[in-house]
Amino acid sequence: MNDAAVMTGTLAFGAVDTPLGRVLVGATEAGVAWFAFGDGPAERARATAAFRLPVVDDPERLAPALEQVTAYFTGARTEFDLPIDWRLTSRVQRQVLETLYGTVGYGKVVTYGQLGDRSEAGVPAQAIGQVMGSNPIPLIVPCHRVVASNGLGGYSGGSGVEVKRWLLTLEGSLPATLDWDPERGP
Repeated sequence: MNDAAVMTGTLAFGAVDTPLGRVLVGATEAGVAWFAFGDGPAERARATAAFRLPVVDDPERLAPALEQVTAYFTGARTEFDLPIDWRLTSRVQRQVLETLYGTVGYGKVVTYGQLGDRSEAGVPAQAIGQVMGSNPIPLIVPCHRVVASNGLGGYSGGSGVEVKRWLLTLEGSLPATLDWDPERGP
C-alpha cells in the first residue's frame, strides 16, 4: 500500500438497505474504495482510520454505487461498472482482486486455486483466501464467487458463510432451497 496515496483526497459514505441489512459504501474521488455489510459509527470509524482521509458529504459521488448495489439486490443488475480505488491493497492483492473483478461474472464461481493461476500473481490457493478476506470492497469486487475445491469455503462478509451462500443463490450459482426468499436475507 502506498502511504502517500492513502493520505490524499477525501472519503464520502453512503448507505442503502438490502435484504442482507444496511450496507455501507465508501468512495474517494478515484472510485469506490470501501464496502461493508453493516453501517454505523464503528464501521465508519474503521473505514476512516484505514484511509486517514477527511470525510465529506458527497451524495453525487456515491449515487452511482448506491444505485448499482440496489439494482444488484433486486436482480436488475448483474455486473458493477464502477471505478475502483485500490489504494488499500498491496500490489499482489490488487492483481488478484482485479483479476476477480474482471473475469468472474455473475452466476459464475472460481476456486481459490483457479483464481491464483488466473491472476498470474504466483499466489497459492491458501493465500488467495487471505486476499479474499482482506478485500476492502466485497460484493462489488465479488469475493463471494471464490469457493473451495470441495465446497463453499469461508467468507468474512456480513454474518459469514451464510451471506456467501445467499449471494450465490441470488446469482443462480447455487440452487435455491424451497424456503429461500430473495426479499429476506439469511
